[in-house]
Amino acid sequence: MNANKEKWILLIILTIIWGSSFILIKKSLEHFNPFQVGALRVLIAGIILMPIAISKYKLFPKKHLKWLILAAFTGNFIPMFLFPIAETEISSSIAGIINSMMPIFVIIVGALVWKFETTKQQIIGVCISFTGVCFLAFGGGDGTELKLIPIVLLLVATLCYAISTTTIKSKLMELSSTILSSFVFSFVLFFPSLIALCLTGFFSEFEFSKDVMTGLMFVGLLAVFGTGLAMTLNYRLLKVSTPLFASTVTLLMPIVAIIWGILDGEKLTVMQFVGAIIIIAGLIFLRTKSAIKK
Repeated sequence: MNANKEKWILLIILTIIWGSSFILIKKSLEHFNPFQVGALRVLIAGIILMPIAISKYKLFPKKHLKWLILAAFTGNFIPMFLFPIAETEISSSIAGIINSMMPIFVIIVGALVWKFETTKQQIIGVCISFTGVCFLAFGGGDGTELKLIPIVLLLVATLCYAISTTTIKSKLMELSSTILSSFVFSFVLFFPSLIALCLTGFFSEFEFSKDVMTGLMFVGLLAVFGTGLAMTLNYRLLKVSTPLFASTVTLLMPIVAIIWGILDGEKLTVMQFVGAIIIIAGLIFLRTKSAIKK
């Protein structure tokens, strides 16, 4: 398969998988607390990828260990807890929309840390999208207390994703996508996620009930597709395309997240809908020129 065709197929698949992950987080939270959802998501992915990691252990990038650890924790550990915590307070649709701001943080982190070029047009795009976030934060319209904390948590999680993405692109691209994913989840994050799960009291409270099994089904789907498979495909997409094209998935994910949210009975206020449009408009504006140089 030629690279041009492959990148479009990967983009569509990732849009569907990652766009659906927010509703899976929501459904998982009906059965487990946020910390259990995050720990289970990472742990299950690590178990599934363990055979690959063990068989390829000789390729473990010891000279880049610090970068692997940084990319693993910022991209696949910290956000896995922040998103479930935030989704106990806000809808999965809003979580998906805020996650689409990742390119903004990629520009910021890339310019400050990795010295990627940033254009005036990209800065304007950042400002436009930030205005959209303000609409989301203040546009609940339900008369309840403003929920700024979950918005901040999601922004921190999105920043973490940007740190991970720029680190991988700069330091870890010599590894194949499958091997990189297996090392991240099976070697670096396996024990931290296991320890985190133990601290939640999951094992002491575990019982073979319908509720627990249903919860494990949702978390399992999230781990297998939204974590293990999706990250492998994302690493592959970074290899066969430009960083600009690869991050386009964040523009499309909110569409899938909103569709799932509406089907599940969620509602967006007019202000929040306007905020979503502004965010996407800003992203499209800033993406007319590449934020990251290959």
